[in-house]
Amino acid sequence: MGEIIILIAFFLTVTDADYVDLATEPDNNGLTSWDLIDLGIGGVRLLLVASLVFLYAAVAKRRMDERQAHDEEANGSDTDEGSPLLSSNRSHDGRSRNGHAGRNTHYGATNGPDRRNSNCHGEQGCPQQDQEAAFYRPDKLPHKTWFEYCRGYSVFFPYLWPSNSTKLQGVVVMCFILVILQRAVNIMVPAQLEILSNAFEHNPIDDVWKQLGLLILYKLLQGPSGLLGSVRSMLWIPVSQHTYRALITAAFEHVHSLSLDFHLGKRTGEVLSALNKGASINQFLEQVTFQVVPMLVDLLIAVVYFYLHFGPTYALLVSIITFYYLYLTIRMAATRADQRRDMVNADREEEAVKNDSIMSYETVKYFNAERREFDRYGEAIRKFQEAEAQVTYGINYMNMCQSVVFMCGMLVALLTCGYQVSRGERELGQFFSLVTYLTQLQGPLNFFGTFYRTVQSAMISGERLLELFKIQPTVVDRPGVVPLRECTGHIEWDNVAFSYDKRRTALQGMSFECKPGTTTAFVGESGGGKSTVFRLMFRYYNCREGSIRFDGHDVKDLTIDSVRRFIGVVPQDTILFNETLMYNLKYANPDATDAEVFDACRAAAIHDRIMSFPDGYLTKVGERGLRLSGGEKQRVAIARTILKNPKIIMLDEATSALDGETEQKIQSKLISGKFGQGRTLLIIAYVP
Repeated sequence: MGEIIILIAFFLTVTDADYVDLATEPDNNGLTSWDLIDLGIGGVRLLLVASLVFLYAAVAKRRMDERQAHDEEANGSDTDEGSPLLSSNRSHDGRSRNGHAGRNTHYGATNGPDRRNSNCHGEQGCPQQDQEAAFYRPDKLPHKTWFEYCRGYSVFFPYLWPSNSTKLQGVVVMCFILVILQRAVNIMVPAQLEILSNAFEHNPIDDVWKQLGLLILYKLLQGPSGLLGSVRSMLWIPVSQHTYRALITAAFEHVHSLSLDFHLGKRTGEVLSALNKGASINQFLEQVTFQVVPMLVDLLIAVVYFYLHFGPTYALLVSIITFYYLYLTIRMAATRADQRRDMVNADREEEAVKNDSIMSYETVKYFNAERREFDRYGEAIRKFQEAEAQVTYGINYMNMCQSVVFMCGMLVALLTCGYQVSRGERELGQFFSLVTYLTQLQGPLNFFGTFYRTVQSAMISGERLLELFKIQPTVVDRPGVVPLRECTGHIEWDNVAFSYDKRRTALQGMSFECKPGTTTAFVGESGGGKSTVFRLMFRYYNCREGSIRFDGHDVKDLTIDSVRRFIGVVPQDTILFNETLMYNLKYANPDATDAEVFDACRAAAIHDRIMSFPDGYLTKVGERGLRLSGGEKQRVAIARTILKNPKIIMLDEATSALDGETEQKIQSKLISGKFGQGRTLLIIAYVP
């Protein structure tokens, strides 16, 4: 680029009507033989540079292909990168079908190779083999080029345009118009300063006041904090909120759509940290739209303005300043990408350690491990600060280099113009105009340095969110499935086989039948596969062989959501929301009346206990329900299942924390009482 600018500028200079060769007399067309030799040398240099660029591009392309092949072999390919995250796989009410976040995913595949399923054969739903916790990678991510970044981040671009709101679309158009007006004002300010400076010398005082007023008006409109910039920022607020809301909501829905094998292996702090990076993506999209593109336009306009108003020499100087400033910024920032990635990884690790430690509060107290946790968190902070210091040192060093480059170019331009003013070749107003425009040009250049670092940081921060979107659910509805409209509770298992890991079978050749209204107990040692039966029944996984049928329908031919609506589950470990008891009870059926809630709690032998609390049903249960005892949580879970009113009830050690009398009372109501009539009960127990 520099060679092209130099060659074009030299050609424009020697062909200018005012060009005078001090060494020899020009011929008729204004060019001497020495000028032609200079142009020829410039052309040869340009040809050599172009050859080197093409050679470098070929080598870089080959290295990029090799690195991409290595990354795909190690980490799995980037699946479905181009698909919008909120696609047409949504119902008319705006909800994702079956709890999945709007992906056109087909049963039996996850739209591309996925290392989590690379060892699974046959039916989908075979979980990953034993490995590190899902979505936890504290090490560095693979190096990526800008093209690879843009290709990956293209999934976020649709969120910038509010396609479902005509009003917001009009706001976006208005913001772009204001950006164009800002570009015009940037040209008018230095031009008006030149007019004002000349007016002091040649015009009457009334005209001076007029020109001064216009300058103040233009300055009032100029800049991001001027009137135009402020109005644009205020108009953009609803668009920015729409973008952020759409992105974060899609990420939240996507995490909920992922299958159980992901959630069993995930590290919660890592996932939460990735979800929090949505603000970085939103900031990146807004900066590209309203700062980077206008900045590049400003730089192009500056070169054209200097050529038309000051001549090719000044256009050449501005081009050289701009090119080398941008080149220096890009090269120095690129060499510090690893430092910034180390800082982001250390920040993510600090968040994960803090989250895990606080969530494991009771375990820490049980083993008197407070000091160990303090030291572990302190070590995470120390690593983050070391990485942050390296990034800060690099930023300040780059700022110094940028200032030297720009000031050197500005010095040459001002010395040249000052010399011309002293000889009477230019007016004093042009010198002031040049100073103003160069100072004004420093703003976009300085912003580019800041923005490049900001974009680099946002992209590195958003890498984890992008990776989270690439993880696909392993158990999804296959094409052509139908919802289960009615269910009597007739369950049939026919020669079912399943394994969490292909190296070890969990279930093999299992067959049984549960008729409507019957009770079936699963008795056996711990780890014998009893809970696995419930997970397969609830469609957390798909069986590898055989079939599971509800009322004669294979569950694989039915939508996951419709199957789960007819099943109520009381798990071994009940997790409650940090809300009131009434909120947790009505979570199963938000339309339930208070009277229905009271009846369900009486059936679960918990109503009197709740009424003994000072706040009754408005009592807050604490984080995960830890303010309740184990038996109280189990009874709340049973009452919640009763409110769901399912046809199939699965009790996984649901009364293990209760005393014998309460257990007998609950079982009598569930099995032989009014609630148990016409329902199929499946019970897990260790003893008959």
